[in-house]
Amino acid sequence: MIYAGIDIGSITAKAALIKGDEILGTHTIPTGFQHLQAGEKVFGTLLEKTNLSHSQVSGIVSTGYGRASIKFADTTMTEILCHGVGAFFINPDIRGIIDVGGQDSKAILLDADGRVDNFAMNDKCAAGTGRFLEVMARALDVELDQMGAVGLTSGTPAKISSICTVFAESEVISMIANQEKREDIIAGIHDSAAARVAGLARKVKIREPIMMTGGVARNKGMVHAIQNHINADLIVSKISQETGAVGAAVLASQLAPEAA
Repeated sequence: MIYAGIDIGSITAKAALIKGDEILGTHTIPTGFQHLQAGEKVFGTLLEKTNLSHSQVSGIVSTGYGRASIKFADTTMTEILCHGVGAFFINPDIRGIIDVGGQDSKAILLDADGRVDNFAMNDKCAAGTGRFLEVMARALDVELDQMGAVGLTSGTPAKISSICTVFAESEVISMIANQEKREDIIAGIHDSAAARVAGLARKVKIREPIMMTGGVARNKGMVHAIQNHINADLIVSKISQETGAVGAAVLASQLAPEAA
């Protein structure tokens, strides 16, 4: 039986298909303004990529910021649960998860059976999220996907004293005016955001092995900065951004009548 998960985030929409222990495929697109249309598009494109039809999918679970808008899903599940289940499905050795998404960041602790044991979430402030990095990339006139590589070339990271996105942006603009090196400013931005995320990890007493999920996991500079702050290595899978969608698909399979 084939099952689908759809994760509608604030910046990107993701879909995943699984069959048994196999991930058949994943796909990601920008979310845009219309969540339902984004869900239909990312799901439809993934079906085309995998040469499958909607009728061959036995169950669908939606998750993420816009999960309630996916009317063709059978049910919705929280991001915490889906990232936990998805990470454990990808690597059952995982005991800790750091998820940095577009509008929030989370630290999740799993037990030996892959169940969520504890979690902490930053959803009230953009600091330490993908949106924070997006704002800074615009201020620095650098492509978001290039920030990680550029920041890693820094020899002396700048010090960003404010944890507020608005005030931090003002600091960055002042640094640009003072002709500080772009790579040093970016490394400082990563360090500032990582400190916020590391605080969540310490709050839940996160345990290794730790997987980083979410779109920001593609930013090697952020991965490096978080590792420095928590003094532990992070595992980043090739489908880090789609982990929540994978977890949603796994939950869809577990909720199916034949799984009961």
